[in-house]
Amino acid sequence: MNASGAEHVFLLPDLGEGLTEVEILEWRVAVGDVVTVDQVVVEVETAKAAVDVPVPIAGTVVRLHGAPGEVVSVGEPLIAVARPDEQYREEERAGSGNVLIGYGTAEARPSRRRPSRNGKAPTPSPVSTSTATPARASTSAPPAAGGAGAPGRDEVTRVISPVVRRLAKDHGIDVSALTPSGPGGVVLRRDVEAAIATMSTPHAEAATRAEAASRATTVPQAGAALREEVAPGVGADGVERVPLRGMRRAAAEKLARSRREIPDATTWVDVDATALAELKRELAEASPDAGIGLLALFARICVAGLRRYPELNAYVDTEREEIVRLPGINLGFAAQTERGLVVPVVRDVQRLTLAELAAALRERTEQARDGALGPKELTGGTFTLNNYGVFGVDGSTPIINHPEAAMLGVGRVFERPWGVDGEIRLRKITQLSFTFDHRVCDGGVAGGFLRFVADCVERPAVLLTHL
Repeated sequence: MNASGAEHVFLLPDLGEGLTEVEILEWRVAVGDVVTVDQVVVEVETAKAAVDVPVPIAGTVVRLHGAPGEVVSVGEPLIAVARPDEQYREEERAGSGNVLIGYGTAEARPSRRRPSRNGKAPTPSPVSTSTATPARASTSAPPAAGGAGAPGRDEVTRVISPVVRRLAKDHGIDVSALTPSGPGGVVLRRDVEAAIATMSTPHAEAATRAEAASRATTVPQAGAALREEVAPGVGADGVERVPLRGMRRAAAEKLARSRREIPDATTWVDVDATALAELKRELAEASPDAGIGLLALFARICVAGLRRYPELNAYVDTEREEIVRLPGINLGFAAQTERGLVVPVVRDVQRLTLAELAAALRERTEQARDGALGPKELTGGTFTLNNYGVFGVDGSTPIINHPEAAMLGVGRVFERPWGVDGEIRLRKITQLSFTFDHRVCDGGVAGGFLRFVADCVERPAVLLTHL
């Protein structure tokens, strides 16, 4: 470290939505690298999503607090940077203006670092008492570390999605060599998959293995040992142990809490969705660019149903023993991704037209697949729509998305013999299930909501009177 420089310790900032800790996924810099203001230095995983954390300090990295796999709490040291006095420029004082939500607490919270193999917790590095500057997030890709004034490859090629980044890394793909197809020079998943498809020759596979081995040797020993500690593995007895962490751990805790606290009940009904499927076809012909599918139609029906039965758009405040009814409808919908099941949220759906709602659902779905959902897009839901029919099943008794009060499930739509006007005909049938918190309403309200939804599915004209 430069003798005339000062070491500044950047603490893990408050990432919002009540998140108190993160797991380090990947460091983007190493000790000795030169970093600039707002450069992303680490990727972390919260209980909600993967997040890139920028550093508000320019200088030379002198210490990384934590290895991949370690859990760090808000307010704990994250990275230390040495900054000579003459390097404190006006742009550094101003920053980019893109501030992360809040900043770490004044007191460091107890660390939850994973124990090493000998059962002892890793000893944290000594930290400076310097006051860290609030974190600032960059809206553009930062220069890569490695020297002042040297342009980084991410200035030309950007990878925003952590899923895409990890896919490229796992297959030894150099993203800077790809031709990005996304807006603003962003490398998308399809770009990486196309590159993987071309790697079919023995020479390419050998090169990939060599590159992966080369990267592995550059990982600090402590980090490598810790990753081995937390990685899934099969023991001598043939038992496989998979760590419950990150989003999977958060989901497990939330589902268990839902089962503990919510006395849920489920009711269901089979409905003739032939008319709704016909409406979807007519809308596609009339407005092909709107992209209105069955999910959007069911979502719009839910909005109308919640307006008619507002007591279901609520949650129970257990501490105050109150039912809290909410004025706005924030619709969550279940989406299966490579990172597991997530529930993206579209806010204030009661204000959206059908076309706007369809566009919002598509956007959230694409973000979920790319791993680009932030905490704001994954929290705050007041009602959930679960289309488990995409898995080819008819029914389910799902766990309510705590602390919400209800969830509508939609099974697969398929042809079955059905009685119509005294005759047996083939019709498009689906099963609707409705799971509700019995503290919020009784069976009459739940049955009324489900019957209203069923009527709208069988006779979409009913929906028009409630728009």
